[in-house]
Amino acid sequence: MHRYLQLALLGAAMTAHSGGARTFHVDSAGGNDTHSGESPATAWRTLHRVNGADLRPGDTVRFKCGGAWRGSLLPKSGDEKAPVTYTVYGEGEKPLLLGSVSRDHAREWEQTAPNIWATLKPEYHPFGPPIDCRTSRWHCHRENGADLDMVKQPGEDGPVYRVTCRNSGTKSNHIQAWGSFPEWEAIQDGASLKFRFRTRSTKPFTTAPLTVRRGGRPWNRYSTGASFKVTTEWQMHSVPIVISSRGQDPRLHFSLGGLLPEGAVFEFQPLDLVHVKASQADPLAIDVGNIIFDHGKACGWKKWSVADLDKPLDYVYDSVDQRVFVFSEANPATSFSSIELALKRHIVSQGSAHNVVYDGLALKYGAAHGFGGGDTAHLTIRNCDIAYIGGGHQHTNRGRPVRFGNGIEFWGAAHDNLVEGCRIWEIYDAALTNQGRGPSSKEINITYRNNVIWNSEYSFEYWNNPETAETRNIQFINNTCVNAGVVWSHAQRPNPNGSHLMMYTNTAKSSGIVIKHNIFCQSTEWGSRFSAGWKPLPEMDHNLWYEPDGDLCYFFKEKLPASDIEGYRTKTGLDQNSVFAKPGFVNAAAGDFRLSPNSPARTVRPDGGVVGAESLWNAAGD
Repeated sequence: MHRYLQLALLGAAMTAHSGGARTFHVDSAGGNDTHSGESPATAWRTLHRVNGADLRPGDTVRFKCGGAWRGSLLPKSGDEKAPVTYTVYGEGEKPLLLGSVSRDHAREWEQTAPNIWATLKPEYHPFGPPIDCRTSRWHCHRENGADLDMVKQPGEDGPVYRVTCRNSGTKSNHIQAWGSFPEWEAIQDGASLKFRFRTRSTKPFTTAPLTVRRGGRPWNRYSTGASFKVTTEWQMHSVPIVISSRGQDPRLHFSLGGLLPEGAVFEFQPLDLVHVKASQADPLAIDVGNIIFDHGKACGWKKWSVADLDKPLDYVYDSVDQRVFVFSEANPATSFSSIELALKRHIVSQGSAHNVVYDGLALKYGAAHGFGGGDTAHLTIRNCDIAYIGGGHQHTNRGRPVRFGNGIEFWGAAHDNLVEGCRIWEIYDAALTNQGRGPSSKEINITYRNNVIWNSEYSFEYWNNPETAETRNIQFINNTCVNAGVVWSHAQRPNPNGSHLMMYTNTAKSSGIVIKHNIFCQSTEWGSRFSAGWKPLPEMDHNLWYEPDGDLCYFFKEKLPASDIEGYRTKTGLDQNSVFAKPGFVNAAAGDFRLSPNSPARTVRPDGGVVGAESLWNAAGD
């Protein structure tokens, strides 16, 4: 019997005895959102319907195998005795959650210059009465030495906020503008609005995207949004905002750090919010961090202005006009049968979620994180596929755009989370990571086991700061990690840094960090990297390392070559009982990372190599 059919039958039997727990079905082809969802015959259809469902602890949502949904899954929380579960039913490929929009048809592109093709510019049509924003309250947050004054002044058509900048910092988050969101209770998930306001500045600049975010931890994002350009003359703006989810304490938000010029006087006058409908489905309202052609046959190379497009598949995202420009001799849709534009949004956006189980899902083509969000607890991510993630513009640092994107990230105060049996590949940054900043960053009881990772910049990344933060009982065990840095984005990075273990600065109070029984096979830069502040180092042993060329470790700015194993052991104290040899995969070139019968890696696995790539290969049916 097919594994996922077995899982569905088992889940149905459990539900029948669970005393009130409900099961809902979702079918992207044959479902209908007006149905009850209580059986395959009455399945829902859309992710929007799932996100809006009033789920209770113990409930299960089953996505039909072979189906596909675009957007972000916004999980509901369960409780300690009854998690909310998102899983599968039926037979076939894993249900696919896509963080992208498609532009597969020739009619969706137009030529704007020789060898330059662009997606169509969306048009927005207003409807309904406007929501007055002139009474909304605004303030500026500043950090890391950023310095400014904000003064509220009367204006002819409402208050004007006057910002005098002395130092805008180096990153966009160093100065943030926050404004109250009026009439939030009347806004629905999926609503499209335009925020109308006026600006001018004594020095022109472009802001970071304007979005709706939670006004406190964990700073959840409730919308997509777009940047806007500020000139020296008063200018009217009408910036589109698409509400992706409703949550607590919403605020209008945009960042100015590193963008607002030093010495500039910036004036901002909020006016109103207007409901709108877009002229096309899935307008590109947020950053496009990657373009995936023919499901990975090729990827775009992100540039930062149309003038920089000079090679095939170079592209740039225009946040003002919400279009993508691509260098191509012919219409891209005539050269490729599939074109996926990865948007900067988490495919599973799980900020503050707790007691949730995900089992058997596939996540692809997102430009933020696959699973992302802060302050999570008691999450299980099991048997999921995660691929082609990241590349979105995160912020600007000293004039240089910084991109990001992890397969699974646990940010900040995360505890009692488990990731097991997942397959993860083609990730801009880290396949797996827990990280945080600030005294509330308590990262406790997080386990990653029996996963297979390949072609990601980092297999596992960790850092936590400052001294008042805490890290305890982090286990990275029995994972198979192959070809760190061999990824679609490596050559595009300003900091190519392919490493299986990227252990950045860690000043948090730390204990119980364990890295054992893993296979680490080949990297473009070094097997592991340790930065400042590590006291003590992790418990790292009984692994297999294979680095035929280059450096085994970048240890506090010292490169330790793979040719000197004893020197590495002496210098670091790590891997005293580890094996340094070719792992002996069945067929690595074909992606078959099972261990051959005589593989030396079997000696570092308590199970003799049975769990991990072996079971995942069999479960995939390859």
